[in-house]
Amino acid sequence: MHPLRHPRNAIFVGLAFTIIGVIYFGVQSIAGRQVDYAGTTLLVLLGVAVAIMSYVLIAGSPND
Repeated sequence: MHPLRHPRNAIFVGLAFTIIGVIYFGVQSIAGRQVDYAGTTLLVLLGVAVAIMSYVLIAGSPND
């Protein structure tokens, strides 16, 4: 049995990290501090990678 009703919903797993990355960038920009581009990039790419792997793992599992 799938943990999600449809594999397309797996995007929400990675969306959380992507949103955190955007908030991380925004807070640094608004605060007037030096923006940590490496940290922002890593958080956003982590979100993309988690979303893709969640979709692949759930889509490839058997429909029980």
